[in-house]
Amino acid sequence: MNVKIDSHQHFWNPKRGDYDWMPMDNEILARVYGPRDLEPHLLAAGIDQTVLVQAAATVEETEYMLGIADASPRIAGVVGWIDFENQQHAYHLRRLAKHPKFLGVRPMIQDIPDTDWMLRDDIQWAYELIIECDLTFDALGFPQHLENFLTLFTRYSDMRFVIDHCMKPQIRNHSVDGFTHWADGMSRLADQTTAYCKYSGLVTESDGWSLEKMQPYVEHLLKVFGSERLMWGSDWPVCRLEASYDAWHSAARALTADLPKAAQDRVFGGTAKKFYRL
Repeated sequence: MNVKIDSHQHFWNPKRGDYDWMPMDNEILARVYGPRDLEPHLLAAGIDQTVLVQAAATVEETEYMLGIADASPRIAGVVGWIDFENQQHAYHLRRLAKHPKFLGVRPMIQDIPDTDWMLRDDIQWAYELIIECDLTFDALGFPQHLENFLTLFTRYSDMRFVIDHCMKPQIRNHSVDGFTHWADGMSRLADQTTAYCKYSGLVTESDGWSLEKMQPYVEHLLKVFGSERLMWGSDWPVCRLEASYDAWHSAARALTADLPKAAQDRVFGGTAKKFYRL
């Protein structure tokens, strides 16, 4: 049986007060999202399981998500957060690693002003402990982080890395130079490391998305990562800024419709299952 998996979605309650990135006047984002809101979309798209990913830089957020996961059979696993700048959080990582649905961590690197933050000497302990605990690392960044991620992924070759949202190519400001920089960087990550990539976030990096705008990016990802290392994710409810869950899922399917069925099955389930060991 081919299990269909959404490798990247969120739940949140803004009243918890730790979603520092969230504009509280945004009617789409600044509201409660929970399993009941997502369920109709999972049914419509035929999705069996999801990976719930952190959206706030607190351990409390991770505990919140694990509580939801405990009560939600649809949630196959949780990607949480610890403070890489506080080595006392080694306790939290070891503790969380014992939870059967805790998969790994995601520092919110895209929101950190220092592009070189990930390479700071004082946070290297966290990568070493992630490997020790056999957990995953979700790499959230922008094209300007490509070179540093290559350094990081090469340094810790035993770690299971996955690139979130295709490293957020700036489709809305598409240019030949911008595409070339992103494409070359992604090619190096694919060729020189064992990193996987999430086929997600493309609609929100577009301004008035279309299949035509996204096609060259998807084609490049398939060329360098292949279906064996590419996994679809909705990034719901963030995707709602540009497209409904169903519209993005349908677009993602259309952009991969020429793949053999076995390859499509990997992109829409098998790869996530393998990477996250679901």
